[in-house]
Amino acid sequence: MPTATNRGVSLHYETDGDGPTVAFVGDVGYGAWIWGWHYDALSGPFETLVWDLRGTGDSDAPAGPYDVETLAADLEAVLADRGVGRVHLVGAGLGGMVALRYAHEYGRARTLTLYCTAASGGDVDEAALRSLSLDAGEESSLDGAFSPAFRERTSALVERITEWRREEDAAGDAFAAQAAAMTDFDAPPLYEITQPTELYYGVEDPVVPADAAESLAADLPRGTAAAVEGRHCCFVEHSAAVTDRLTAFLDEHADPEF
Repeated sequence: MPTATNRGVSLHYETDGDGPTVAFVGDVGYGAWIWGWHYDALSGPFETLVWDLRGTGDSDAPAGPYDVETLAADLEAVLADRGVGRVHLVGAGLGGMVALRYAHEYGRARTLTLYCTAASGGDVDEAALRSLSLDAGEESSLDGAFSPAFRERTSALVERITEWRREEDAAGDAFAAQAAAMTDFDAPPLYEITQPTELYYGVEDPVVPADAAESLAADLPRGTAAAVEGRHCCFVEHSAAVTDRLTAFLDEHADPEF
């Protein structure tokens, strides 16, 4: 299993497929399982890269505080280790913030796809964010992530998600450090982030309000926003439709040579 290192912190990542690189940047607490649907659909025509944020999965979990600038530097270390020249970034929540910072500070980003992301941590509901942690209880921590209808309709899948979370998710101090990075975030000047950007938000997301997501998209020079039924993990709940949109977006902006 490949690892990159940033200032002594070991960062685990995995790749599959062969083509332009699509790198996934995770949300607070969630392990790599959250990208399974996208990963399976895109691997092949694209190289898919999934990495564990510091504090999550097989990456090191140094003591906090964490911040988005450091997480963006972690991403740069991973991409440099892999030898990626150009990259399409897909980030959720905190990962969307990391993608924004990365696109502003580094030169590899080709496009951005953001899920349930805001330009400021001040727009994030801290109590709702904390409720997503496994520390809040396996069952109750799903309330803000998935709609009741989804959980009832796909009970077997929800059980599997719970198992994956036990194995991969960050909890305790690591979750708190990631959450603080999200709530302390202030975006760089958005007019300077000129990559094509698509943003999707959950219409019932208790963590990032719809108007905050829409405002972020409106302030990006090449940003668009689309509503998705569901809560903070709406992109998982409606993975087929969202992945289709993502694939079309990547195809539109794929470099002829990579």
